[in-house]
Amino acid sequence: MIETPCVDICTLDAAQRHCLGCGRTVAEIAGWATMSPAERRRIMDTLPERLAGFNASQKLAG
Repeated sequence: MIETPCVDICTLDAAQRHCLGCGRTVAEIAGWATMSPAERRRIMDTLPERLAGFNASQKLAG
């Protein structure tokens, strides 16, 4: 089984091209199954910071 950060909130932000649930980009989601475990881990390690940044920018825009 492939480790994934998906939280089943699959809503894409069209402007920033990322998932509001997990924080991955459209390209990362599309290529997830073919990435190495190390590459997936590197991306997952960045997601908490990404999501915090997305949430902060949403609050400023809203």
